[in-house]
Amino acid sequence: MQVPGILAPRRHLLGAFALAIASFLQPACAQNANDDVLVQMKQAFQRGDKARLAALLPQARGHALEPWAAYWELKARLDDASPQEVQDFLSRYAGSYQEDRLRNDWLLLLGKRRDWDGFAPMYAGFRMRDDVQVRCYAVLADMQRTGGVTKAQVEEVREGWLRQREADDGCLTAAGQLLAARQLSPDVAWKKARLAIEANRPQPARDAIGLVEPEALPMFAQVNASAPKFLTGAVMAASKARKEMVVLALIKTAIADPDVAAAQLEGKWSPMLSAEERNWVWGAIGRQSAGKLSPQANLYFANVTKNSDLSDDMLGWKVRAALRSGQWKDVNASVTAMSEAAQADPTWVYWRARALNAMGGDERKAQARTLLETIAGTRGFYELLALEDLGQRAVVPTKPAPLTAEEKQTARNNPSLARGLYAIAIGLRPEGVREWNYATNLHDAGGLGDRELLAAADLACQREVWDRCINTSERTKGAIDIDQRFPMPFHDTVLRKSQDIGLDPAYVYGLIRQESRFIMDARSGVGASGLMQVMPATAKWTANKIGLTGFTPSQINERETNITIGTAYLKLALDDFDGSMAMAAAAYNAGPGRPRNWRNGPVLDAAIWAENVPFAETRDYVKKVLANTTNYAAIISGQPQSLKSRLGRVGPRNAGEPDPSKDLP
Repeated sequence: MQVPGILAPRRHLLGAFALAIASFLQPACAQNANDDVLVQMKQAFQRGDKARLAALLPQARGHALEPWAAYWELKARLDDASPQEVQDFLSRYAGSYQEDRLRNDWLLLLGKRRDWDGFAPMYAGFRMRDDVQVRCYAVLADMQRTGGVTKAQVEEVREGWLRQREADDGCLTAAGQLLAARQLSPDVAWKKARLAIEANRPQPARDAIGLVEPEALPMFAQVNASAPKFLTGAVMAASKARKEMVVLALIKTAIADPDVAAAQLEGKWSPMLSAEERNWVWGAIGRQSAGKLSPQANLYFANVTKNSDLSDDMLGWKVRAALRSGQWKDVNASVTAMSEAAQADPTWVYWRARALNAMGGDERKAQARTLLETIAGTRGFYELLALEDLGQRAVVPTKPAPLTAEEKQTARNNPSLARGLYAIAIGLRPEGVREWNYATNLHDAGGLGDRELLAAADLACQREVWDRCINTSERTKGAIDIDQRFPMPFHDTVLRKSQDIGLDPAYVYGLIRQESRFIMDARSGVGASGLMQVMPATAKWTANKIGLTGFTPSQINERETNITIGTAYLKLALDDFDGSMAMAAAAYNAGPGRPRNWRNGPVLDAAIWAENVPFAETRDYVKKVLANTTNYAAIISGQPQSLKSRLGRVGPRNAGEPDPSKDLP
């Protein structure tokens, strides 16, 4: 059997895998009796129990998920494995996710060992190419082979190194060699140190400083131990290293208290720093102040004399602070100073267009319209807002042509997709998701085409694996299947529960889609459970509040109870926040105390308020829930829908009105 898009495993394995997967795909077929062996092997792998993995592996032979079993067993002892064992694995499972995953793991090991002769041929077969450290090792291998480096490779190392949050060997080593060869400027290393300190990652900062100024490491230790103490005792000298230590100390101070950092900079350090160094520190101070929603943020950002000296993150917060005060010229200037990649983000495309419109003039308005047209649609929050700014509302997109029997069969025949579904079905969801994503996104350069993605999403939908159904369908570029992107499982229950308490069912669906992707047994890292991701304490409080007698924590995962409690809590949050869907969604995600504070200040367009939510996760959550809601409303009603009408405006609570639910947890 020849499977399009996926290389076939060796013939003697193909039959067993195909039969096992095919039997799984039969709706009435029971799962393999050896499924528990795979679950046990996953647990042994997590414990690092090599002996247990070796003992169980023979029992997994011939199982549909044998590639996973073999991967865990070899990965656990990879440091001691021979090149021949690795090659045998790659040949046995050729074309699979596990082959490419192990290739990635082996490449990392070869890079750390500086085995460039072994690295180069292994890298040639690497399909995913998604590991930044491996790509840095690939540049090092090429440098060993050719004795030189291209501009593209220098830029790849630079970008990869700056992007890495954790300390790594590959990009650090490559950057070190390029610095030594004067292919990279020392300023890049200092920028890496600044970014690492801003992210509270002192080790990558220490590593970067060690490349360009190892003598400064004792001074960095003082900065890292106590920035205020360092600044109090520091005496400025002309050396670049000492000035950079002051910059790092001021950044650390700004994270703790931006006002204190501003006073330090203005009082002593500003005259001693270069213009670029001052701009960066003011950007760091402004960014921290804006994240606290302080009106001082604009004043701090105003001290920046050159926007291009700031990072994209700083510029993003400069835009947010300017939005809160209606400073549209600053919005426009800050967006245009961002990197090309950042400027292309729909967030900043939209706000720049709004700024140009607000600044007025026929030329600016024409430019704004062009920008809006590049993103307008129903794909997301800013796409929907752009659509409305162009005078249109969200409607249900025309469905693409129906999938053919051949297209559906090709998806069913894809072994990685089938293994992904099988793994999810037996409780190995992380492995199933990784394998599925590999098949759709990474096996072929650029991922699957639109029709292939629709067919894969259809396969997941039919199996009611809703997260893969949604996420896969969302990847299409030229076609939108609204039923795949916005499915409505448990339709009667959701509509009944919503309508019984006066909630918009589109809002409930919009929230569930973001919370759990309709995964019944979803459980978050902080203990939230079920479709609506309800915390145990919140569930107990809500059950008491609505008079749900006999409630026990184990009932949270029951569909009916989860929806009952989740919708009740959402309605209480909505009432608490004066009917604001944006604030209620923020409360559902981050707890009600935070949005109660975030609403204080000027009365804002809720889109501006949402963009200024200090927590990135909650900011993204609010925007996605509201965009989901608008699309679901179009589906449910069959009528054009407005996102702006659901946003409204946000401001402080009217002090004369009673707090409807002071004890809302």
